Amino acid sequence: MMEEEEWSEEQQRFSYLQRLKAAVHYTVGCLCEEVASDKDMQFSKQTIAAISEVTFGQCENFAKDLEMFARHAKRSTINTEDVKLLARRSHSLLKYITEKNEDIAQLNLEKKAKKKKKLEDENRNSVESAEAGVEES
Repeated sequence: MMEEEEWSEEQQRFSYLQRLKAAVHYTVGCLCEEVASDKDMQFSKQTIAAISEVTFGQCENFAKDLEMFARHAKRSTINTEDVKLLARRSHSLLKYITEKNEDIAQLNLEKKAKKKKKLEDENRNSVESAEAGVEES
């Protein structure tokens, strides 16, 4: 019974891995088509497959590195600082990630401010309604 469960779990992992690889291959193919049309050139199927394999392998390495960065900091969650550390060798990528992080942080601040204002308005309205109810009595 236990061996069957392990076999089933292994099959699920393999299936999941194959779906991930297929998604990467599809995305790389789309990007290659885009570049090919822009630059008026062609990519062979073997080239697309090779780029897909390298990309998938690099993503696996990135995932392991991110996990190690978080673990080194005694955290169980990967955060933006880990991603920035990973991207440190590519100045343009690091700049892009930093800008996006700042944009997201700004949006979150704005959302919090709106939510706080909305709660304050609701509280003010409920207090005013309660006061009006007391005056009518």
